[in-house]
Amino acid sequence: MAETLGSLCDKLTIIKLKQFHTDDANKLESLTAQEQQIQSEIDGFISSALNGDIPIERLTFSANKIYKQSGNTVADVFGSLGVTFSQLADVNCRLWHQQEYVYDFENVPANKKNDVVKRLALLNLERNRCIDHIDKQFQAFIQRKSDDQ
Repeated sequence: MAETLGSLCDKLTIIKLKQFHTDDANKLESLTAQEQQIQSEIDGFISSALNGDIPIERLTFSANKIYKQSGNTVADVFGSLGVTFSQLADVNCRLWHQQEYVYDFENVPANKKNDVVKRLALLNLERNRCIDHIDKQFQAFIQRKSDDQ
């Protein structure tokens, strides 16, 4: 996947989740370095986009998920970059906890296994929608800025 603002934001939220869920000093040190690197990449990406160094069409990389929409309701994604980034962080938190069931799948009751898998799939679809929306919002912002010049 090409790096976009949305994909970088996604990586940052996952790093923050990992930091929250570990007490291991070595892992925390590594995660802090990763956090700083991603923060720097975000700043560099935004700066490059504002300077026109990234072609406008490369500011998005839509997931284009193909799935049966009937019976697979996914939360709508709307709002500003900040609102969408918050929704992305929230969905990644829910994904983290849903994934915990998968790691212990043999202990999930048989009648709940389908629910776990379905919930994981729907959360991943919502996550991709958030990433795509961040990218489209940022692309529109850069396009407006370019049109004003």
